[in-house]
Amino acid sequence: MNLEFLSLELVFKWLNITNTKTPQKSNSLGHEEVQSGEAEQEGRQWPSQHQGGDMKRAAAQLIEKYYFQLTDGCGNPNCDNPNCASSGKTGPLSSNEAAGKALQLFAARARLCEAVSAKVPRSSQSRAVASGVDAASVEGHSSVTGNTPTSSLLRDVNMAGASAPTTPLPPLSPQVDGPIKTPGLTEAILSHSITECRNANNYAKLRRLLWSVFSNEIALRHSFLKSAESDMKNEAIQEKNDKESGAQSKEELRAQEGDLDKDLDCAEVVCVGEDATCSCNEHERERNKSESREVGERPVALDVSEVRRTYSSLFECPEEEFFSTLMNAIVQLLSDSISIQLRAHRDAFLAIPNNINIFIILLESPALNTTDYIEGVMPELCRTVSQLPEMDQALLTRHLATWDGPRLRRLLESLHQLITIKLLTTEFNRDFTINDEDSITSATQVMKLLYYASILGGELDTPLLSDLPPEEPNVETMPVHDDPFLGVSSAGKDWATRAPPKDSLGTEIGIHVLDARIPLVPLSEFYDDFLSDQLEMDRDFAYYKAGSGDKFSFLHYPFILTPATKALGLYYDNRIRMYSERRMSIYQQVMEGMPANPYLKLRVRRDHIIDDALVELEMVALENPGDLKKQLVVEFEGEQGIDEGGVSKEFFQLIVEQIFNPDYAMFCRNNETRTFWFNPNCFESDAQFTLVGIVLGLAIYNNVILDVHFPPVMYKKLCSKPGSFHDLRDWNTTLYRSLVELLEYEGEDMEDVFMQTFRVGYQDVFGTSLTHDLKADGGNIFVNQSSKHEFVELYADFLLNKMVERQFRAFRRGFNMVTDDSPLANLFRPEELELLVCGSQHYDFLELMKSAEYDGGYSSETAIVQAFWELVHDMSTEDKKKLLQFTTGSARVPVGGLARLKLIIARNGPDCDRLPTAHTCFNVLLLPEYSSKEKLKDRLYKAIKYSQGFGML
Repeated sequence: MNLEFLSLELVFKWLNITNTKTPQKSNSLGHEEVQSGEAEQEGRQWPSQHQGGDMKRAAAQLIEKYYFQLTDGCGNPNCDNPNCASSGKTGPLSSNEAAGKALQLFAARARLCEAVSAKVPRSSQSRAVASGVDAASVEGHSSVTGNTPTSSLLRDVNMAGASAPTTPLPPLSPQVDGPIKTPGLTEAILSHSITECRNANNYAKLRRLLWSVFSNEIALRHSFLKSAESDMKNEAIQEKNDKESGAQSKEELRAQEGDLDKDLDCAEVVCVGEDATCSCNEHERERNKSESREVGERPVALDVSEVRRTYSSLFECPEEEFFSTLMNAIVQLLSDSISIQLRAHRDAFLAIPNNINIFIILLESPALNTTDYIEGVMPELCRTVSQLPEMDQALLTRHLATWDGPRLRRLLESLHQLITIKLLTTEFNRDFTINDEDSITSATQVMKLLYYASILGGELDTPLLSDLPPEEPNVETMPVHDDPFLGVSSAGKDWATRAPPKDSLGTEIGIHVLDARIPLVPLSEFYDDFLSDQLEMDRDFAYYKAGSGDKFSFLHYPFILTPATKALGLYYDNRIRMYSERRMSIYQQVMEGMPANPYLKLRVRRDHIIDDALVELEMVALENPGDLKKQLVVEFEGEQGIDEGGVSKEFFQLIVEQIFNPDYAMFCRNNETRTFWFNPNCFESDAQFTLVGIVLGLAIYNNVILDVHFPPVMYKKLCSKPGSFHDLRDWNTTLYRSLVELLEYEGEDMEDVFMQTFRVGYQDVFGTSLTHDLKADGGNIFVNQSSKHEFVELYADFLLNKMVERQFRAFRRGFNMVTDDSPLANLFRPEELELLVCGSQHYDFLELMKSAEYDGGYSSETAIVQAFWELVHDMSTEDKKKLLQFTTGSARVPVGGLARLKLIIARNGPDCDRLPTAHTCFNVLLLPEYSSKEKLKDRLYKAIKYSQGFGML
């Protein structure tokens, strides 16, 4: 704390005490009846006592003005006020003496000098800076009139840079600018003030200047406005940096220029008036014009480059001289002014132009990553930004999209740090959970702006189509009656077409989360692991399903949750649906006499698993598709196993192996990428692909991981995003490299070198060569420099979309029959959906060992248990997969890693010749206490190698 404010601490404590006492003497603060006559003689009218907290703040600011008048003066060399340092009559005063005398002057209502800056023309900035209160002159918005230097208490407070309301608070009336433009802070004003403070070795004026601007929304709103003069300065800086660019790196140039190239774009976007030259397309420009606010003056663009240069100059000063004042001013601005106005007078406040400038200026602060700023300012800043309407949030997002990746990442880290601090320092209980902590929820809401900014500022994929192209009419797609296998359910729902979920902020910006290809910050960095671990997902899921705005749910902001936590939320949703179907079945049995059928039961033979499973699923889908949302129970004919989850796991494993068998020819395998893709020339009907989609949906619905090997573009298409050129990299690497080589070729002789036309060739399953024209008469149109990008996009669209349209539509139809009412599409991105279906590829058995539990007398210190883990760590990757298959029923790692398996090792009797056994439904390994490590190795390897089938122990 600086010396001046330390000296005033005792004064403010006295103020808090005296302000709560009942006034009895004529000089008591707030005694309106006794002092009215004296106040009128002095030309002042004191506020009544019922103003409460606002009275105390105003009085504190008035005492502070007396203090600075005694220490720094008013700046008028001809001042005759004996209580002003400028008159030379006060004599030298220590900080404590000045504080005490300021209190005496306040009690006596002594004369308070008028600032010199209020008398000089606005163009004379040098004199305004000398007074230190340029931005404090708030003419045009003060509701208090009077020409005397001390016309009223509110007038004095306004001179100090505080925004005085015309009526008692709360609520505050929005501060609308009058006909005279309020002067704000500029680079020149601050530079002059810093120079004077350095020369005088006293930064009091700088503190007063910062307080007067950053605690006053009107002054801050009109700071750093773009003008012709600032444009010329920016151009000069650009020319200077261009000359020096030969010896400097790109990063150094960007730092010196202040990101001028991005600043111009930002300023154009921030300015939504008629003169703005937006960097968006013509449609967005017209929309911005139609949505611009009809207020007294047209919005003026913010000179972001000047803001950054000003901050840079400011932070060259010793931080202990100004930083606490700056933070306190911002907190007061946000909590005592803007936040209250957003709640009490939202529409009127939002109608004021340039409001967005305030938040851009605050977000440009280089102190965003400091601990003091994160703990002191960030909570209020996040809380206020989260209250802004989506149109203003979209403008902020566009501004953040102009930042580079490292800077955006630093702001993201600050938000993560704020959430972590609140999680560690807040005591949560049953009545006050994480969902009730404003600092955490508002930080999450602000993080959403960063999430979209990272997508918008990075490399985007082709625009998202709201739906897939409609099916061409044919015999199959025009049923006489409802048929879910042909695309129409009994409720009239087309299972094959499902529009991707939309977000209102993304719609306002004009992008979708699926448009991200290479974001500025990897989207995985938005995960907050600590928050995900601490969150009570059952409670959060209840808030999510309630759908009301009373309770905050993190599932509405899935980018911050890890895939494992979201998978838990999806598990709750699936289980609730299963229980609902079970209750409905019992109700129908009791009330309507129908046979009870609470489960989706499949009875299959191991040797005919495909025929049996697909036939039974087809019957269910035709008769009652709703039964697909019941809990799956599988029974292998001739086996005694009871399905508590383990039998279903093996069922899915076996059926997947058969579906991708080359003998069925439903899918083709790419040997280079080791992935499977639809066979465009197979003879299987659409119904077969629909059944495969049902199997995939049932696996997700029943929380089973599958060993499938689709390319990433498959999951992208399941999320309603068609494949594009860049998806070829993981689908066919050789073809992708060839097309990249074609795109990178710059010679004008491309037609002679590549001899590629818009007719492409491919082979069917029998090896027959076929051709396809990407354009009409494509065989006679050669690819050249002007058409190469068109060729690449058309070729990729043909391979990934059009060529397999029939097969994929049928597959997606079956998938949606199971997952249509699930929040799956809302919670998971394509890469997360792949992780949900296939599990992780990271086999960390150390995690499995640390999370393992023991039963029947075993512990981690038991000799046979230690020998078991030594053998496991020495196994090959294939043997480890077999061990997982044996103990859990699946060789795949679940979302979140092996630690989430919770393997249980139980003692199964003393030393014997029996092999180890397992309850795959509960991840329990029954291990006899063998006499030696060698015997354990022999029995264990035999068990995992020859395990198949289920029996009763």
